[in-house]
Amino acid sequence: MNSLQDSQQQAANKKKPKHFNVYVMIFAFIIVAAILTYIIPGGAYDRVDQDGRSVILPETFHYIDGENVGLLGIFNSIHTGMVNGANIIFFVLIVGGAFGIFTATGALDAFIYTLSRKMANKEKLLIPVLMLFFAAAGALMGMSDETIVYVAILAPMAIALGFDALTGFAIVVLGAGVGFTAAVMNPFTVGIAQGISELPTFSGIGFRIILFVILYLAAVFYVMRYASKVKKNPELGEYGKFGRKADTSALNKTQKMTSRHKLVLSAFLINYIILIIGVLKYGWYITEIAGLFLLFGVVMGILGGISFSGIADNFILGAKDLLGGALIIGFAQAILVIFNTSGMMDTLLYHASNALGMIPAALSAVGMLFLQMGINFFVPSGSGQAALTMPLMAPLSDMIGVTRQTAVLAYQFGDGISNTILPTGNIIALLAIAGIGYGKWVKWFLPFFLIQIGIAIIALIIAQLIQYGPF
Repeated sequence: MNSLQDSQQQAANKKKPKHFNVYVMIFAFIIVAAILTYIIPGGAYDRVDQDGRSVILPETFHYIDGENVGLLGIFNSIHTGMVNGANIIFFVLIVGGAFGIFTATGALDAFIYTLSRKMANKEKLLIPVLMLFFAAAGALMGMSDETIVYVAILAPMAIALGFDALTGFAIVVLGAGVGFTAAVMNPFTVGIAQGISELPTFSGIGFRIILFVILYLAAVFYVMRYASKVKKNPELGEYGKFGRKADTSALNKTQKMTSRHKLVLSAFLINYIILIIGVLKYGWYITEIAGLFLLFGVVMGILGGISFSGIADNFILGAKDLLGGALIIGFAQAILVIFNTSGMMDTLLYHASNALGMIPAALSAVGMLFLQMGINFFVPSGSGQAALTMPLMAPLSDMIGVTRQTAVLAYQFGDGISNTILPTGNIIALLAIAGIGYGKWVKWFLPFFLIQIGIAIIALIIAQLIQYGPF
């Protein structure tokens, strides 16, 4: 067993830290929602169809006799929520399965290993080039949990080059993190949030590309500034479980890029080119996007030399990895089922719009950002959070003068920025791989966390001023 496998096995053997179970948390929210049906009166707005989307008529609110939800209704709402969220749930599972086939070809791992080896002798390019790759993966593939294996590679390599484990860790985690936050074409966050908000899929991409560049450059500067300090004074470094002399044998023994790997990566790139054309020119939605990913998943499996049975097996494994997040979508929809059945949804919209209507729309968008960050503590799944919050945020944004696209932007910032600091996410597992304490990470990361919030606030204000849309 090589050192990479050793490090993964050691991390797996460690006792997992206690954390909130998101299903228990959401089920508690479902119960609270059911109780509120006996307290909060039902209400209703008249709605009209405007350019293919449902829009509330603000002056038409009136109270109604809402339906109270009993014990059986609580459990019925979960099934109904699963049915209502089926299109999103199956989208997540199909795209996850396609990524499972892609990962099984080994092309992604081979590319990262090859890139890491070539960069090992070019220290000045190491950080920006590798961070660009991980940022692109976060922005296009929603790379998050998958970064665990690469932390085990980059952390010891960074130490061997005269940096420390924290530098290698940050290359992976901050790189993927800022890409996930910018979410240029992240199907699991922006794709779902825009669909729920009735926005064209991946619309507003130009503004997100600008944000991607800004966040990426800020992250590179932050990591390189720290790495140069460690290079000059190694005593300032954090070496985690690897020590000052890290073993990089796993990197040296890694397979090289083969012709099959190159074909698979080419197919993956073509998939995204066709996706962009389909979305921008033909208005593709999640059905077409899921179909495209499934088609190219099979193609990449064949090009990667995987048997048909192997393709099917790896599709199931890829879908299995995202099953938890997909089910969260259904549970989150159960809360909305109760809200809509009882009429509480419109009552909440009425009172929220009255409260937020007193402040400028740009500041309301900033308020949405911090609300989404708070919700992410309890619902660390990006797709689950979109399913829970956007059915409320989209119509609310219409009523308070915030564009729906800006509301989606507030969601993606709130979700992405907090992912790399909240202990309820996957950051604890990532830190365990590197042997870095959570407290040390928070102390190191906090200034950049605040920088990202500053960028987000400015971006949201600009988005509202330019009426970031199409609506």
